[in-house]
Amino acid sequence: MSRHPKSRAVAQPAPSKETETAVQPIRKSDKLANVCYDIRGPVLQKAKKMEDEGHKIIKLNIGNLASFGFDSPEEIQLDMIRNLPNAAGYSDSKGIFAARKAIMHYTQQKQIKGVTLEDIYVGNGVSELIVMSMNALLNSGDEVLVPAPDYPLWTAAVSLSGGTPVHYVCDEANEWLPDLDDIRAKITPHTRAIVLINPNNPTGAVYPDETLKAIVAIAREHGLIIYADEVYDKVLYDGIHHTSIASLSEDVLTVTFNGLSKNYRSCGYRAGWMVVSGDKRPATDYIEGLNMLASMRLCANVPGQYAIQTALGGYQSIDDLVAPGGRMRRQRDLAYELITAIPGVSCVKPKATLYMFPRLDPKMYPIQDDQQFIAELLEAERVLLVQGTGFNWPAPDHFRLVFLPHEDDLRDAIGRIARFLDGYRKRHGL
Repeated sequence: MSRHPKSRAVAQPAPSKETETAVQPIRKSDKLANVCYDIRGPVLQKAKKMEDEGHKIIKLNIGNLASFGFDSPEEIQLDMIRNLPNAAGYSDSKGIFAARKAIMHYTQQKQIKGVTLEDIYVGNGVSELIVMSMNALLNSGDEVLVPAPDYPLWTAAVSLSGGTPVHYVCDEANEWLPDLDDIRAKITPHTRAIVLINPNNPTGAVYPDETLKAIVAIAREHGLIIYADEVYDKVLYDGIHHTSIASLSEDVLTVTFNGLSKNYRSCGYRAGWMVVSGDKRPATDYIEGLNMLASMRLCANVPGQYAIQTALGGYQSIDDLVAPGGRMRRQRDLAYELITAIPGVSCVKPKATLYMFPRLDPKMYPIQDDQQFIAELLEAERVLLVQGTGFNWPAPDHFRLVFLPHEDDLRDAIGRIARFLDGYRKRHGL
C-alpha cells in the first residue's frame, strides 16, 4: 500500500500575513527614470513579436552593417584569427600596446597634438566608453549640453550618471549645424561639458571648421570639456572633409571617441577607443577616475583589440564604398531621391553616415504621437523605422531612415513608406 494515496489531499498551510506582505515588486533604479533608447525600444519589440508570428520585417532602424551584406575587411578577420591564441588573457586595462600605438598614430594623422599612449583607452565599443566618461565626471545636478537631435545613448549616459542633459538645437534650416546662440543661452553655472556628434547621427551633417572653432571658443570661455563623437569620420560623401575638433586647440580638454564599428563594418567586434587631449593638468582627478573605471571593468575584449592596428594601417576600403559609384553612395542618393519625392516629406541630404532624418510636413501629417505613428507603419507595411523623438528631437515630425539595404530593397521599403503616408493623408482628408 502506498504511504501517500492519491485520494488523500495534502493540506497546504494558509499563507501567513508575513508571507503575503514579503513579496514586493522589484522595481528598476530611479536613475533609469529618464533613460531611453528607442532605437531598440518598444516598436522593435513589436517587430520581434511580428517576426515570431512569421512576418518578414524590413529593418531600417539600426546601422548594423553586417545585416545588409557589408562585411568587415578580410585582413581584419584574418588578423583576429591569427591572434586568438594570444587573446585568452586580460590585457592592460587601457588596451594592448599595438592597438593604442596605432590609435596614437591616427590622432597624429588627424592633427591632434600631444597624445601619448596613456591618453588612450580601448573599450568594448564607443558605447561603453561614453558611459564611462560620464560616470567619471558627473555629480547630481551637473549639466551636459547635448545636441538635439542626438544619438540617444549620450542623453541616457548623462542621466544614468546622475547628471542633467540639456539639449541645444541643431538647425535644420542651416544644414543641421549647431545653433551657437542656443548653446550660449543654455550654459549655466552647473554646465560641465558640451557633446558634439560630428559627423552627426541621425542627420548626416558634417560641421565646418568655422562652427567647430566657435564651439572651442565657447568651451574655452566657460571652462567646459568637449566630448567629440567621431565614429563616422570616414563615412563621408561628395568629397567632404572631416576635421577633428581636438585638432583645433591645445588648451581645451577634449575627449574624442572613435572605433571600428562603422568605418570598418565591424559592429560586433566591439572595438572602440577614447582619446584625452588638450590641457590635462587641471583634469588630473578626472583622469584618475577614468583610470579607476577602466581598471574596474578589467579590459576591453582582447580579440577585437587585435583588429585595430590592421584596420587603421591597412587599405581603407570604406573609401571605395563612399566614392561616386560606390555602394553606400549609390544607396544614399537613391534613398534621398525616393524619400523626397513623397508629398510633404523633405530632407537635408546627408553628407556623411548611414542615415537621413526626413521631416514630415505637420500640415499634411498632423502627428501627435510619432512612436505610435511608426508602430502603425510597421503594422501596415512591415517596415521598421525610428521616430524622431527617439533622438530627443522635440517635435513628432521626423524619423530616421537607414539607407543600408540594397537598391531593390530600398525601393521596396520606401515605396511601402510612401503608400502608408498616402493612406494617412487620405484618412485625414489631406
